[in-house]
Formats: sequence, C-alpha cells, structure tokens
Amino acid sequence: MPSEILLEARNLRKSYPVAGGMLAGSGRQAMAVDGVSFAVERGETLGIVGESGCGKTTLARMLLRLIEPDSGEIYFRGENWLGASGPELRKLRRRMQMVFQDPVASLNPRMTISGIVTEPLAIHEPDTSTAARRTRCIEILEAVGLDRESLGRYPHEFSGGQRQRIGIARALILRPELVIADEPVSALDVSVGAQILELLVRLQQEFSLTLILISHSLPVVAQLASRVAVMQAGKFVEVGSAAQVLQSPQHPYTQALLAAVPEIPA
Repeated sequence: MPSEILLEARNLRKSYPVAGGMLAGSGRQAMAVDGVSFAVERGETLGIVGESGCGKTTLARMLLRLIEPDSGEIYFRGENWLGASGPELRKLRRRMQMVFQDPVASLNPRMTISGIVTEPLAIHEPDTSTAARRTRCIEILEAVGLDRESLGRYPHEFSGGQRQRIGIARALILRPELVIADEPVSALDVSVGAQILELLVRLQQEFSLTLILISHSLPVVAQLASRVAVMQAGKFVEVGSAAQVLQSPQHPYTQALLAAVPEIPA
C-alpha cells in the first residue's frame, strides 16, 4: 500500500530586504528560503537541521502560513494550502500546530495554564462547553506529564521543561495531524531536553502524529527523525534517511556539521 503524502512543499522561496550598513535602502534582498521542495509522509518524522540563520524557522513559519512565501506551492492532504481562505483555511489550520523554541516567550504570562492550553479550543471550537474544555485540558496536561493542579497557575510558576510541556499540550489539544517543533529543546538543559524528546516520541505514537523537527543539532534530530534534510543558506543540500545522513553524509556541509559534534570520551 503506497504511503500517504500529508504535506508537500514545492519550490518555496522567501526573501527579506537587507537592512543596515551601506546596503540599507539599496533594494537588495537576502534570500532566507531558496527553492525548497520536499514531501512528508503521514506518520513519519522529518528532521530539518542546519546552523542558525540558514532559513529553518522561516520555512517552518511558511509551512504554517504564519508568513506567506514569495513564491512556491504547499499542499496539505492534497489540498492547496496557500489557496485556502475562510472556512477552508480554518479547517486546515487546526490540523497543523507548532511547538515554539522559547517556552517562556511563547506563553502569555498573564494567562493561566488552563487559558493557555484551551485557547485553541476557544478559537476553533467556540461551542465547546466550559466543562468539556476543562476535561480536555486535564486530559492533555496529563498526557504531557502535568496534573490538574496546574490549571489555575501561571507560566512563571513552572520550570523551563514544564513550560515546554505546556506548549506541547496547547499544540495537541486540537488533535492535529502535523506538529512542527522548532528547536523544542535548544533553550533547555541537556537532561530536560532529553525528557522532552522522549515525550515527543511517546506522543507521536499515542496521537498518531506526523512530526517536522527543526534543530541545529544533528544528534537531537537523530534521536527522533526517520528522515533528515540538511539546510544551508536557504537550500536543502542533502536529504536522506537518518542513518544514511548520519553514517555516510555526502555533502561537505553535512560532513562539517557532524565533525563539529563533540565526542564523549569512552
């Protein structure tokens, strides 16, 4: 049985005006994403890896239509995602969610955890009763390892790892099909980050998720990804199975990324 393509991007491009210095006002553009094409199968984890500034986050935000590409096409479940508007846009948007890099900045400090986690329900399922929202909030918090005592508390009362769990709960409460995790552990200690990665693996199975994991760290990507795309200067320079990319990288940039990973002495 052939695999189902859940998300497909074709020749995506995005540029920004060059600001500052001698080039300010020159009309020059810096290309953040330069002709990226790929497809993600339902149920897989695609890792996108590259150094800071290579275009990973810009690509993620285009995939979710948080920003619009200059050109290119995106298809979600075979439907034209960039052409969607109104009810169709809302229907597709609830099926894809994002976990952000900074678990502090991504949570409203003036909202309770209950309000933060159920906000997507208020937007996409406004007819859901208060009691039903509370029940779903408790269920999803427990799924990410937090208890109902968290409901009335505020983000500052939690550790960085716990705040990232709250962000994951918010992303999952609508039961999306696709989750894009943008550097989900880069702001966390190594041990806490490992726990978050283990959580994502478990939740992927539990919720039948398709994941796009974005990271500057090849070891992080290797823990979760079935396939890896290496990004440099807005382009995908190498795409392959995680094993192939990690064990026999073909592109010099991929080889340099791997060479930069510190080895733990035996």
